Amino acid sequence: MNPTTATSVRPWWPRAVLFDLDGTLVDTAPDLVAAVNRLLAEEGQSPLPEAALRPLVSKGGRALLARAFPDRDGIAIEALLPRFLAAYAGALTRLSRPFAGIEALLAGIESGGGRWGIVTNKPEHLARGVVAGMGWSARCAVLVGGDTLPVRKPDPAPLRHAAALLGLTTADCVYVGDDARDIAAGNAAGMPTAAALWGYREPVEQPEHWPASAHCVDAVAVATWIGVLPR
Repeated sequence: MNPTTATSVRPWWPRAVLFDLDGTLVDTAPDLVAAVNRLLAEEGQSPLPEAALRPLVSKGGRALLARAFPDRDGIAIEALLPRFLAAYAGALTRLSRPFAGIEALLAGIESGGGRWGIVTNKPEHLARGVVAGMGWSARCAVLVGGDTLPVRKPDPAPLRHAAALLGLTTADCVYVGDDARDIAAGNAAGMPTAAALWGYREPVEQPEHWPASAHCVDAVAVATWIGVLPR
């Protein structure tokens, strides 16, 4: 498989395109790393470079803290989590930006008569803050966060919930994400899935082997796959 293009082009238009947030729509790593480093400073430790934490961003706050504080056990990491989230909430979009081509992709979906939304494991209030910071609140048709339901991805329930909120079946939607859990959730929900190869991953991960419907190197490849080219 050549990871520079979508692996397939579907000759139909989905009624809604659902996306993961961190690592798929928005490069949130700089602000998340800043929050981790603020916590490290409070704990009297040296900051970490972004490169040390960036591959873990899609794994969530606990994974970031476990990397930053390798000597702390799970209980200690849980105790740090509220402080980390508070630090992050204070500067959600200071440095975060949409990935290349995303603005044009979203505009292309809208101009083609489709809707788009977000299903993320990020806490809903933080996800809404990021969306607001990007100027997307009025455009995002649905947002399901990691605490919207009792379960989160890789469970398919959040994706099914998003489709229901849109008044659609899961077969009417596609899901785009940069983590293996995204592909597992989308497949289990009965949605065609696209692996966003530009996202956050550790070197050992091999997204080209994930059982996605398409493997897309950039937003243009996603647009090709769903049948709309961004302007």
